Amino acid sequence: MRVILEGPRKRGPHVSRRSTDDSAPETVQPDGIASTGHEAQGKGKATPTRKEREAANRRPLVPSDRKEASKQAKAQLAEERERARVGLAAGDERYLPARDKGPQKKWIRDYVDSRFNVGEYLIPVMFVVILATVIPSPQFQSIVMLVLWAYFLLSVLDAVFLGRRVKRRIAQAVGVDRVEKGVRWYAAMRAFQLRLLRLPKPRVKRFKPIEDLKA
Repeated sequence: MRVILEGPRKRGPHVSRRSTDDSAPETVQPDGIASTGHEAQGKGKATPTRKEREAANRRPLVPSDRKEASKQAKAQLAEERERARVGLAAGDERYLPARDKGPQKKWIRDYVDSRFNVGEYLIPVMFVVILATVIPSPQFQSIVMLVLWAYFLLSVLDAVFLGRRVKRRIAQAVGVDRVEKGVRWYAAMRAFQLRLLRLPKPRVKRFKPIEDLKA
């Protein structure tokens, strides 16, 4: 009898713990709803449905008014192009291509624009020669072609001397080692352009002396 009574005594704590958990008193809320001690999350708020959650997460990929958005984009692009065109014509460094940037290129443009360049009128002369070839006179056509070739050679010689003079002046101002590459070609190409078509636009008048390039 003694052994039999000790057996249940060892199992007592386990039974007591289980019974304690099972017999936890239920708390009665004021509205009469029983609670086990674990409050539900978001009490007082209705749980959103799946459709409501999807609608809340959905974002429009394009503006509601596509025509208005396209119109605004075109207007902004046109404004940026106009700003770049004006900046390029004025010689603003922010809008100049890489070949036109720098104090040396700026001085070359002023130097070329301040002198008379023979090659500046090469294209108009060629246009006149083309019109003159319509005249049915072999002798006249030969004279016109001779004048054209002479003017072309004179333009090339003037551009060569211009390039050498520009490079020498820059070397005297900043040193031979600091002369940028392509300054002679840059000066010659600008000299062959009509003054009205040059970009950036000329800043100095013809035959007006300019200051030397500063180091």
